[in-house]
Amino acid sequence: MNRTHPQNVDEALRGSTKSLFTAMRGCYKDGSMCIPCTRRCLCISAISLLMVGIIVVIIVLVVTVGIPPSTTVNRLCITTSNLTGFLCDDRETCIPASQVCDQRRNCANGEDEQESLCSDLPNSLPGHLIFYCSKPKFWIYADKRCNGMNDCGDCSDETATWANCPPCGPQWWSCTMVVFHAYCACIPRRFCKDGIQHCSDWSDEYICRREAV
Repeated sequence: MNRTHPQNVDEALRGSTKSLFTAMRGCYKDGSMCIPCTRRCLCISAISLLMVGIIVVIIVLVVTVGIPPSTTVNRLCITTSNLTGFLCDDRETCIPASQVCDQRRNCANGEDEQESLCSDLPNSLPGHLIFYCSKPKFWIYADKRCNGMNDCGDCSDETATWANCPPCGPQWWSCTMVVFHAYCACIPRRFCKDGIQHCSDWSDEYICRREAV
């Protein structure tokens, strides 16, 4: 943290005091500090004194605590589809996490493609945009978690305890898959009674209905 040298503080204070005396010049009959002149002079003197006080306070704050860092913009938002999103500069548009750094300007000002975000994926991304798979160094965008698809390749984005996925929705059938391929814990109901075993207990062929009851 950069700090102002004491000598610079003294010079700033002397300069402020000199400015005060300059502003008050002519407000006293003989240049002394005890004989008031006009009401206008008193007003100018009071304003000058206030300005000097503010300058001194600012200098003291800079010396003691330094210049405060810029506030980080919080871009966490939830899309209309209830997905983790990225908030654009207009503070209204919320794009899905997977649209950040996809080489397309999805925000009006292109802030979703700025170099500070996309230069070192995923390290340069805010944490809320990322989901780390169980495989080391494997990651997906947070809006891909719990979407029913095997985006991690090992279903950790759908079945792992840290994924914390909700139960299958009405358009899906919950079961243990014979093979983890495109789906993990839920299959679309259109696969029910299609003549192909998807669930290890055959429930997709004998129990599941294409239309939710």
